[in-house]
Amino acid sequence: MEKKKLILLYLISSIIWIYSSNYLIEQYIPSSIVGVVERAKEIFYILVTGGFIYFFISKKEELTASQEDQERLSTLINSMVDFVNFKDGEGRWIEANEFGLQLFGLEHVDYRGKKDSELANYSDFYGDALRYCEISDEEAWNNRAITRIEEVLPVPYGSSRIFDTIKVPLFHTDGSRQGLVIIGRDITEKKEMALKLAESQQQYKSLFEYSPDIVYMMDLSGTITNLNSQYDVITGCKREEMIGKNIKNLLPKKYIRYLPKFISTVVEDMKPVMYEINIPHANGNRIILQCTSLPIIINGNTTGIIGYGSDVTKLRETEERLRRTEKLSIVGELSASVAHEIRNPLTSLKGFVQLLQVEDEKHQYFYQIMLDELNRINHIVGELLLLAKPQILKYTKADLQKLLKDVISLLSTEASLYNVQIDSSFPEKEIVIECEPNQLKQLFINIIKNSIEASQKGGTVSIDLEKSEGNKVLIIIKDNGCGISKERLEKIGEPFYSSKEKGTGLGLTVSFKIVQSHQGTIQFDSQKNHGTSVRIALPVKQNHTKNKR
Repeated sequence: MEKKKLILLYLISSIIWIYSSNYLIEQYIPSSIVGVVERAKEIFYILVTGGFIYFFISKKEELTASQEDQERLSTLINSMVDFVNFKDGEGRWIEANEFGLQLFGLEHVDYRGKKDSELANYSDFYGDALRYCEISDEEAWNNRAITRIEEVLPVPYGSSRIFDTIKVPLFHTDGSRQGLVIIGRDITEKKEMALKLAESQQQYKSLFEYSPDIVYMMDLSGTITNLNSQYDVITGCKREEMIGKNIKNLLPKKYIRYLPKFISTVVEDMKPVMYEINIPHANGNRIILQCTSLPIIINGNTTGIIGYGSDVTKLRETEERLRRTEKLSIVGELSASVAHEIRNPLTSLKGFVQLLQVEDEKHQYFYQIMLDELNRINHIVGELLLLAKPQILKYTKADLQKLLKDVISLLSTEASLYNVQIDSSFPEKEIVIECEPNQLKQLFINIIKNSIEASQKGGTVSIDLEKSEGNKVLIIIKDNGCGISKERLEKIGEPFYSSKEKGTGLGLTVSFKIVQSHQGTIQFDSQKNHGTSVRIALPVKQNHTKNKR
């Protein structure tokens, strides 16, 4: 319709021009130059009409290009999964993509030229959200810079969606408002994933930090990358000092040669590896850790090793005590059945030897040897019966210094035979404890006699008595004799295990049982050819409830 109007206007204008120009030429132009003026008029007409035609064609091309740009922009923003909106300087909507229209329920609304508050009238559910958009738009205008905010948009059925919104204000050169570009991306799933990730990290942190066991992490070269706080509690060392160090610098030497095989087993087989190690505590004691190591697998690749170590020191000590108790039980059963059968003929033999010793003076030397050996057998049977028969202990108060002095006096003759000197160091004030005096004497005799025999080439046995913390007394018996090897030290106290040629191993077994019945502890510290130290700790007062049978 507009094209027809333009053509009609052109025809009318052309007719008016032709007739009016011809009339003017006839009236005012001399006949001699009429031809020249007419030619000039025609050329002028051609130039003017050509200029108009060129102008309209140029404008048409610009319009076509603008329309193409508009279509490309529309296609671009409609293909985006983000909310895109263009507003003028007054906040009126110029263009919005389909996602944005669907988001606010404005698909069938003529939105162009309307503000958010006006569009709120077309959507009851999103009315408040649209009105809030005007407030956040004003903040962006006031900031006069790109503004990024998170906006929560309610959706039907009670849920909501979170949008990461960027608002870009545009200004004229004079500082007045030109327009506002708004892009909003739905980050609801991203926020939910971030929340789940944060929860997962908190769960991992709780498992890592509050585990009752040591939790460790290391890379494939054996360098420790992380340790939990329980490491400080169990080992007494500082985890900050261990992180970053290689595990081979921390383990005892006997484990280092197994380290490469251990790492390769975890990494290549991708299976948990369980093992036990003995490591030193900060206070010098040894602790036993039961460790389980697993591979850290990220994107199908093993990037490190994670594991946990449980302190099983007390458990292993309990198992060892149980093992020894079972052995003692077996020994007790054996002793109960054998001791009686031995003592009956032993009494007869001893009686006949004594009778022969009275009647036959010629062979006194041999009779004395026989009596000594019979007495030795009787002593062994007595030890067997002590293990076999449950003892009902009657605790009395006794002076510990006096008990030790009596034992030293008793063994001084034997010490002289071995060329061994006994040194004692007792406090001036007497130490009185609740005990069974005869059993303690037997305990001290067994330990001191072993020290004397271990120092048979000459030496010194020292006996120290002192009051320790926790209402306990400490008896330390040291010698500089032959010492005990590590292998024998591990089995010390077991029945029938002895390093002596004629020993039965029952002496220390009985000693361990006496200490245990007095609720005390006994520890051996020894090295081959460097002597032995025995530490006996006894409570001053007995807890009688624990001694009830």
